[in-house]
Order: sequence, then structure tokens, then C-alpha cells
Amino acid sequence: MKEKLLKSTIVVSMMTFLSRILGFVRDIVIARFLGAGMGADVFFVAFKIPNFLRRLFAEGAFSQAFIPVLAEYRERGDGDLKKLIAATSGTLAGVLFFITLIGVIAAPVIILVFAPGFIDQPEKLQLAGELLRITFPYILFVSLTALASSILNSYGKFAVPAFTPVFLNISMIGCALWLAPHLDEPVKALAWGVFIGGIVQLLFQMPFLMKIGSLPKPRWGWRDEGVQKILRLMIPAMFGVSVSQINLLLDTLLASFLITGSISWLYYSDRLVEFPLGILGIALATVILPNLSRKHATASMQEFSHTIDWALRWVFLIGTPAAIGLIILAEPLLITLFQYGEFTPYDAHQASLSLMAYGLGLLPFIFIKVLAPGFYARQDTKTPVKIGIIAMVSNMGLNIILMIYLAHVGLALATALSAMLNAGLLYYTLRKKAVYQPISGWGIFFIRMLLANLALVFFLLWTNPNSNEWISWGGWHRFGVLMGLIGLSAMIYFAVLAACGVRLKTLVMPHSNT
Repeated sequence: MKEKLLKSTIVVSMMTFLSRILGFVRDIVIARFLGAGMGADVFFVAFKIPNFLRRLFAEGAFSQAFIPVLAEYRERGDGDLKKLIAATSGTLAGVLFFITLIGVIAAPVIILVFAPGFIDQPEKLQLAGELLRITFPYILFVSLTALASSILNSYGKFAVPAFTPVFLNISMIGCALWLAPHLDEPVKALAWGVFIGGIVQLLFQMPFLMKIGSLPKPRWGWRDEGVQKILRLMIPAMFGVSVSQINLLLDTLLASFLITGSISWLYYSDRLVEFPLGILGIALATVILPNLSRKHATASMQEFSHTIDWALRWVFLIGTPAAIGLIILAEPLLITLFQYGEFTPYDAHQASLSLMAYGLGLLPFIFIKVLAPGFYARQDTKTPVKIGIIAMVSNMGLNIILMIYLAHVGLALATALSAMLNAGLLYYTLRKKAVYQPISGWGIFFIRMLLANLALVFFLLWTNPNSNEWISWGGWHRFGVLMGLIGLSAMIYFAVLAACGVRLKTLVMPHSNT
């Protein structure tokens, strides 16, 4: 079973890797096109609002609530399952259409809520409202896409949902390159890219749903037993699973009061953190939630605990060197990827400072993705909410304090610290409730990890050129040196692990002592 889990995780990671690469291409195009000026700040706000709602409703609360109920209904039989899918899809579409309508009409007011710092900048406020009217319907399309993805994931079809986000990036890149020159406000092309990308993602998954006989025939089913159960699980899950996203949104809100460029610096640094988070954290969470839900439905609690243990080892194994790389190579990464056109060396330096702060939170961000399903698979949505409230209140306090002294960097650091608190409390509670019991071998595993990561740190500190050299090089030279550093770092890291006795093949099974 764990070998199948690993294969599924690798498939999702590969598809996510492709999506993230195209996401970087998209961000490189945006950086060249807009830099970190007013247009960039305004678009990132207009994009972040539906993107936040996507993670809150679609990938966050809805998926975490729907998949366990879906697993339960699959045990009952095909007839009940199809009724659940029909009622859920019809109800979800109806509710989201109403929310989308409100969002489009009230766009300027919503901008004031999410970016109150724009209130004394009429030009920013007006443009942001116009962009939000175009991007807001994305939440409708992408939430229905999440429904389709959840169904496919529950059948073990992980590749298609993981590949789907590629179309959003292609749409935005295409609109930026070919539509923007024909518009009076070129930045609107990016907003239309979001709108079109949402439609294409939904249409792409329909043939695959037909293939497994689960294409929804939507019907309104608000009072349906299954829908009500999903709603009961979803409402608290909305908060619990999305605390880190709420914290990032608070960063944007407070950054709207800082100097122009602050929102963009946070966006670009967050995008780099999202790369390993997506490849490892979201991939693991996507694969283990259906598995944990089945284990809970069949009362296989030992295997439930073993699955969490297996996932945690992989988080440490891959997440730790990724965090180290982000922190040490923060400025080279931003210079290599974005420092062209309108994006200046000063922008790269400022964004690198917030990237270092976010990098401190990478492991906690991934842990939250892995630990939260341990609650949601058991249909326990209240506990993560309580923990999320503690983390969110802490983040608010830290935001205000650290922003005074560190500006946008303080906002990123506050998010990382609150993620540490969130992950720590999730882990403590799973242990306290005896849901998760670590398998033996963690002590020697940590010692081997420490040695490999120390070797990685020494290598990067010794070989990384200074910022002036990175700036003076051309794009292809930068890229070649960066890839060389990353490639050699990976070789050294895994060579030291192997020398210390870690065998990756043994981590396919959770009973390993490595």
C-alpha cells in the first residue's frame, strides 16, 4: 500500500512540478511586463482575492470535507454515490453563482476590505475594482474543478487533477503576450487570462469524469443528507485548513499601507515558497487524504498512523534541504528568475528578504498540509479550527509588531512563526489523542538528516557567488550557475544521506528504521 502511495505522490509531484515551472514562466512574464510597480500591486490584489477563495472553498475546506464523505458513500454502493455527486455539484454551483454575482457587483467594496491602503489612492482603487470584476468568476469555475478533482482523486486518478493548473498558467502567459498589446490597460490582459484559465480547467476534466462514469448530473440538493454532512464538515474546515492562506492575505492587507512594491515583493517571494510546498506538501496531502479516509472508514487505525508517519519522514527528507536552499539562495533565485525589464535589482533584494523569512516557515507550511488530513479524514473539523484560531490571533499580533520594525519582511516572518505554532499544535494534538504514534527509528533518522543538511549548508555558503556577480551576469549564465549549484547540492545531500545509511527504497514502507 505504501509503495502505491509513493508512486501516486511521485505522479502528483511531477504534474505539480510541470505546473509550477509554467507558473514561474508566467511570473517571469509578469515581472518583465509590470515589474513591482502600481500595475503589479493592483493585479496581485485582484488575483489574490479569488485565489484565496479558491484555496478556502475549493482546494481547502470543500475537498477536505467532500473526500471523507465520498469515501463513506462509496462503501454504500454506486447508486448512493451518484446521488451524492449530483446533489453536491448542483448545490455547489448554485451557491457559488450567487457569491460570484455579489463579488462582481461589489468589487470596489471588496477591494477596500482586502486592500484598505488603496483608499487614498483613487487610481489604484479604481483599477483594482475593474480587474476584480474580471477575475472574481474564477472562484466559480475553479471550485467546480475542485469537485471534479476530488472525485478523480477518490478513484486514484491523481495525474489529471494535478496537471489541470497548467492551463491557468498557459492562459495567463498567452493573454500577457498576445492580448495585452491590444488593450488600453494592458494589465487587464492578465485578468482575462485568469477568467479564461478557470473555464479551460473545468472543461479539461469532464472527459475523464465521463470515462469513470462519474460526470455529475447537477441537481439542487441543499437538504440532501450527504450535502448537509459536507456542509457541517466544511464550515469549520474553511477556517482550519486555510489559516496559512488567511495569514498570507493579511500580509497583503497590511502591505497595502506600506510603500509601493511591498505587495509585489511579498508575492514573488511567496511564489518561490509555493514551489516546494506544491511539489511535496500539496502532493502528499492530495494522496494521503483519500487513503486516510479509507483507513478510517474501515477502522484500520494502525495503518492510519503509519501513513502519517511515512508522510512526515518524507517531509523532513525533502522539505528541510528545500528550506535551506530557499534561505541561502534567496537573492540568486529572484535575480535569476525575475530581475529583468521592469523588475530591478532593488526589487530582487527586497523580495529576497521576505523570501528568507517565508523560507523559515516552509517546513511548518508542509507539516500543516500533512497533519490536517489526520483530522479531516476522521471527520474532525473542530480541532483544527481551534488550533487555527490560536495561530491566526498570534499572526495578527506578530504582524503589527514586526511590521513596525521590519516592514514587509516582518509580515513574512510573522506568517512563518504562526505556521510553526499551527503545525506544532496539530502534531501535539494528534499525539495526545493517540491518533498518531511514531514508529521507532526517528532518533537515528534525525542524526543522519542533520549531517546531510550541515554538508548542504557548508557547500552553499562556500560556493554561492555574491549578489553583484549575479546581477552582472546575463540571464543564461545566471540560470546555468543556479542549476549547477542546485544540482551539486542535491548530489552532495543524497550522497551524505547514503553514506550515513539512509536507503530511500526503505522509506516506501513506514516500518523503516531509517
